Amino acid sequence: MRHPRRAVRLIGALVAGTLAAGLAVGCSSKNQVPSIGYATDATIATYNGGSTLGASSGSDAVFARALTGFFYTGPDGQQVADTDLGTAKEVPGEAQTIQYRLNPDGVYSDGVPTSCDDLVLAWAARSGRFTKSGERGPVPVFDAANTAGYADIERVDCQPGSRDATVVFRPDRHFLAWRNLFTAGELMPAHVAARVANVPNVVSALQSGDPNTVGRLAEFWNTGWAIPSSGDLDLSRFPSSGPYRIESFSQEDGLVLVANERWWGNKPSTGRIVVWPKTVDLKQKIGDSAVGVVDVGAGSVKDLDLNGFSVKTVPGRGAEQLVLATGGVFGSRDARRAFALCLPRQALFDKLGKAPDAPKAGLGSGPLNAHIVQQDSLFYSAVIGAADKFSGGDVPGATKAVATSGAPNPTVRIGYLRPDDRRAQTVSMIADACKSAGITVVDAGSPDFTPAQLAEGKVDAVLGSTGSVPGPAGSIVGVVATSALRTGSGLNFGRFGNGRYDAITDQLAADDNSTTQLNLLTDAENLLWSELPSIPLFATPRTIAFGTGLRNGIAGPTQAGSGWNMDRWVLER
Repeated sequence: MRHPRRAVRLIGALVAGTLAAGLAVGCSSKNQVPSIGYATDATIATYNGGSTLGASSGSDAVFARALTGFFYTGPDGQQVADTDLGTAKEVPGEAQTIQYRLNPDGVYSDGVPTSCDDLVLAWAARSGRFTKSGERGPVPVFDAANTAGYADIERVDCQPGSRDATVVFRPDRHFLAWRNLFTAGELMPAHVAARVANVPNVVSALQSGDPNTVGRLAEFWNTGWAIPSSGDLDLSRFPSSGPYRIESFSQEDGLVLVANERWWGNKPSTGRIVVWPKTVDLKQKIGDSAVGVVDVGAGSVKDLDLNGFSVKTVPGRGAEQLVLATGGVFGSRDARRAFALCLPRQALFDKLGKAPDAPKAGLGSGPLNAHIVQQDSLFYSAVIGAADKFSGGDVPGATKAVATSGAPNPTVRIGYLRPDDRRAQTVSMIADACKSAGITVVDAGSPDFTPAQLAEGKVDAVLGSTGSVPGPAGSIVGVVATSALRTGSGLNFGRFGNGRYDAITDQLAADDNSTTQLNLLTDAENLLWSELPSIPLFATPRTIAFGTGLRNGIAGPTQAGSGWNMDRWVLER
C-alpha cells in the first residue's frame, strides 16, 4: 500500500507480458487483453463532476462509470436511465414531484450503502440557497457548476440512511429536463463528506442550515475531492458506486480504474482501464501500445498516427466557441462586436471545424450560428437570423466598432489548454483576420490553463467547447450551454449578467409548448448576438478511434465521451 506507483508498474509489466503471450499464440486464437488504455482530452482535476472545476475539466468523461447516477449521457447526447443505481419517476401531485428509489443492493466500494443522503447533499450543493457574505452581496458557499433544476426544488424528503427520496419542486416551478438531475459523475458519497467535515448527519445538518456546519460541508464538497497532479490520493475519500473504482493516479502511470469488487450490477468485461488525460504525450502512448481507445478533438494532436485503429472524425455535441470577458478590453459591447465582426467564422469552419463526411444539413454542416440551439434542432433555422451580421471577416465593420468602443488598438489574449494544434491554428487565423481592424490577438494558451483565468483577468477570451471545457462536451438537452451564460453560474467565466436572458431560460426550462419555445429561443439568440458574451464557431469535431480487436466501442461525441460504456469494452489480440 505504501508503493502504489511501483504496484502499477508491476501490473503494467504483467499486462505487457500477457499481450506478448497472446501475440505469440499466433493467428489461430486470440487472448483478451486484461487492461485497456483510454486516451481523452479531458483533464483529471477532481472527482466531483457537479463542481465548477469538475464540469469545466470534463470529469464526466472520466468518472461516469465510477460514480453512477439515476441517468447518464448516452452516445447521441440523450439522457439514459441507469436502473443499476435505482429508479426515478415523475408522480402526480400539485407540484412537480419525482420519486427516487435506490437499488436495495447498492453499496459503495468502501462497504457503505448508497442512500438518499447522497441526493440531499447534491441538491444542497447545487441549489444556490446556502450563501455567505461577499464583496457585492451574498455568494454561494458551494462552488457548483450551475444550479439548473436544483434551484427549483423546494425540498428533498429523505430519512437519513433510507433508500427512498421524494423530490418536490416549488409550486411555481417546473423543470422539463429533470432527468439531468442526480446524474452519473455528479452524485457524490455524502458519508465521505460527513466523515471528513465532522458532521454526524448530513441530512439533519442541511435541513437545519447551521452556517458553521454547512460551511464545513461546503469546504469539503468544493475541494475535498480534488485530485492533485502529484497523484497523492487518500483513497478513502474516493469510494465508487459503479463498476470501476480508482486504484491510483499519477502523471507517469495515468488514472488506473479497476473492477469494483462490491459492484452489484454486471461485472465489467475488462478488469482494468487506464485513462490517459490531455496532459500526456498521446503520440508516445500510442507508440508504446498503451492505448486501445482514443477520443480527442480533431486535429488537436499534430501528425497523430492512428494506423491500427478504426477511426472516425465526427461533429460533436459540444460547441467550439470563444467565451469573452465582460470587463477589461471587452468591457463594452462595441469592443465585443468589433471582435465578432472580424472573426473569420466561415474560414475557421472550412479549415478546422469541418468533419471529412460533413452532412449537408444538421450537426456539423456549417459554422454554428446559435449559442444555445443545436444545429439539428427543429428550431435552429428559425432562430439564427441575427448571426447573419457575423458571417466573418468584416474588417470595415470591425474597424468602425473599435473606434466606437473608445478603446483604440485593443489587445485580446485568447486562452486555451495546450498542447492543442487545432486551437493554436484557430488563434493564428483569428489574429491574421483581425489585425487589419486594429485588433491585436495574442495566443495565451498554456499547459496549465483553466477557464477560471478569464474571471481572474489573466485572459480576455477562452477558446473551448461548451462550458469552456477542453475536451468532451455537450448533450441534446443542452443544460450546460444554457446555464453557462446565466447570472451567477459557476461556468459563467465571463461574468455575463442579463436579467432578460435569465428570465428566458427559466421559462424555457418549464414550458414545452413548441410555439413558446420557438419565440423564447429566438429572443435568446437575438439577445446573445447583440450582447456577445460568447461567439460560437462550429460543432467541435471529435476524432474517435478504437484499436483493432476492440469490441463494444461506441463513439460518444458528448460530455460523457466515448468512455460512457467502458465497462463493456473487450480487447482481443
